[in-house]
Amino acid sequence: MNFVVCIKQVPGTTDVKIDPVTNTLMREGVASIINPFDKFAIEEAIRQRDVHGGKVTVITMGPLQAKEALKEALAMGADDAVLLSDRAFAGADTLATSYTLARAIRRLGKADLILCGKQAIDGDTAQVGAGIAQQLGIPQLTYVRKVTIEGTILTVERALEDCYEVVRCRLPALVTCVKELNEPRLPTLRGIMLASRKEITVWGAQDIAASPARIGLNGSPTRVVKVFTPTRRRNGEVLTGDVDEAVDKLVEKLLEARAI
Repeated sequence: MNFVVCIKQVPGTTDVKIDPVTNTLMREGVASIINPFDKFAIEEAIRQRDVHGGKVTVITMGPLQAKEALKEALAMGADDAVLLSDRAFAGADTLATSYTLARAIRRLGKADLILCGKQAIDGDTAQVGAGIAQQLGIPQLTYVRKVTIEGTILTVERALEDCYEVVRCRLPALVTCVKELNEPRLPTLRGIMLASRKEITVWGAQDIAASPARIGLNGSPTRVVKVFTPTRRRNGEVLTGDVDEAVDKLVEKLLEARAI
């Protein structure tokens, strides 16, 4: 079976900078890590490959420094890695990112199961996994905490607020993973050494036959128009004393502020 894992390199610090021209996150030169939820996806792909055979290919989109994240995934046990790196990809929102990753997956060929983290910790949109499935026209199963494959049938448990639901579908499919799914392994010394000798495939927009109108800023219908630090809120007032008196005073103040 062919397992494809889509990962993202995210800032490993809260000290981030915003490009004043494009209003997008400046990633170059910033200490970065694999998005934590994506590690559960990598681990699950490796476990399923060990049971069913096949290979695990990890894909990410970003600058050349994103090779570090791919090397870590290879050290964990992934078989191949692909970096989508092109200036034309810069500034992509979730729609353009989903399109770009889907184009790369199509070029890879048959993918039986695509795995993503439930969301990235820098954007917190949880949209890219679903977007990839839509672009490829395959089922999506989100917030997955357990995966079982029997032949061409995929069965998962989806984590809900106070329970879970069991969903089945036919492969190929895409799942987004939550932390209850597994415990990601640490790269071994042998794995790190093997990963350091592996070549990482780098594809640009032309390599995946991407439409220029659907990638990067050109393909992003959502734009950040302004970035600013919120003003500090003034300290509130604590009303003390008798409850009835406090309520009357509160209503009076709300009327003065024209809040009611």
